Amino acid sequence: MSGESPKAIFYALAANAGIAVCKYAAAAFTGSGSMFAEAIHSTADCGNQLLLLFGLRQSREPPTPLHPMGAGRAINFYSLLVALLLFFVGGAFSVYEGVHRLIARESLQYAYVALAVLGISVVLESFSLYGALREIRKGSPTKSLWRWARETRDSDLLVVAGEDIAALVGLAIAFAAVLLTVVTGNPVWDACGSIGVGVLLMLISWFIAREVKSMIVGESASPEMRRDIEAYLRARPEIRDIISLITLQWGKEVVVAVQAEMIDYDHSRTMVEAINVIEADLQAKFPVVRWVFFEPDFVKR
Repeated sequence: MSGESPKAIFYALAANAGIAVCKYAAAAFTGSGSMFAEAIHSTADCGNQLLLLFGLRQSREPPTPLHPMGAGRAINFYSLLVALLLFFVGGAFSVYEGVHRLIARESLQYAYVALAVLGISVVLESFSLYGALREIRKGSPTKSLWRWARETRDSDLLVVAGEDIAALVGLAIAFAAVLLTVVTGNPVWDACGSIGVGVLLMLISWFIAREVKSMIVGESASPEMRRDIEAYLRARPEIRDIISLITLQWGKEVVVAVQAEMIDYDHSRTMVEAINVIEADLQAKFPVVRWVFFEPDFVKR
């Protein structure tokens, strides 16, 4: 998502702030547990987006003696915080609210107001999800959404997309719960809707946390990026063979470590100059590659 990240997050923040206000008003007016759970969800989303914006700012801090490669992976840490907040503030509290209303059997009033607000929220969340999907398709036009979610190295985009998907499915659950409450006159459906929204949020946040944890531990560049880098290096006339190639995703940027057998050179200085050219050309070809560590070696035959 790189340069488009702040814009997409600002759009989502504005949409969720407006949705949260409407949901709280509707929950107070109607007494709907599902609506209150959705309001909590939207509030959590607003806090999450603020955390992502702060994380993006932190990740752009320049290198220092303490952090010589910069703070690019800070965004992964803040994405993990967002996943945890989504789990506890959004999911666990919604389940608690649903169980409480299931025991209390509180009646639902002015249900049509709740249904109207939920319908408007679906439209607004659809626009937010469309923006996230558009960014996903820019970088991965041929991948399925599931495959992208498993292979992406953009933790912030993963969080935004996950939140949007959870929001839309949660809205559908809440809408169905309120509608069933109206049709049957039984408030249990509304309470079950709140529990359903909470369980959904907890499942999606668990998936996001698992993926982001892998990024924090340290993942290679995407399979396509690594394959393209290796193909590019093997095609270089200065290189006889690639002995080892390691890539490491560092926030929005990539670290490349190469061990390669070079062709024969008359002088070591000439070989060093050739390596410098390879490194410069590699970074020009792949702008996300910020660091290149190149070790000339030979294959024992």
